[in-house]
Amino acid sequence: MSRAVLSIGSNIGDRLANLQLVLDTLDDRVRAVSPVYSTAPWGGVEQEDFLNAVVVVEDSSVDCVGWLRRGQELEAAADRERTQRWGPRTLDVDIITCDAVRSDDPELTLPHPRAYARAFVLVPWRDVEPDAALPVDGVAVPIGELLDRLPVDERSGVHRTTLELVRKPVG
Repeated sequence: MSRAVLSIGSNIGDRLANLQLVLDTLDDRVRAVSPVYSTAPWGGVEQEDFLNAVVVVEDSSVDCVGWLRRGQELEAAADRERTQRWGPRTLDVDIITCDAVRSDDPELTLPHPRAYARAFVLVPWRDVEPDAALPVDGVAVPIGELLDRLPVDERSGVHRTTLELVRKPVG
């Protein structure tokens, strides 16, 4: 069974609908979904706040590169345009971890090389997998510990909303 942790975000258009597209498309592959958070943009580009969530998915027929392709297909379905690094986007789907794979491939680096420093990834991930750990420099570090290491302003910029992503009933 291939298992991946996806970080999803949107700050253009109907942000919640863009995130919901991920759940609707991945359907019965979704094992867990976090609450929706509002976060300030990351990377220094002036833009609207993001809605972010984490989705845990499983599928025996999809490998890590397959999850990357699915994420790219979802971004395309949401009319994502890549015009500016860390710029606004309709949908961003990042593979944070996939199975126990470690990869330095520039197309798919695993685990995600900057996830350990991003509260907008770690906070919602902790909601669905509080005991998860993320390899940092080859050492598995609990995500709660990674959050504690972040500056207070990084953590305090992640706000839980009352918005919800809805999983389709199974069966």
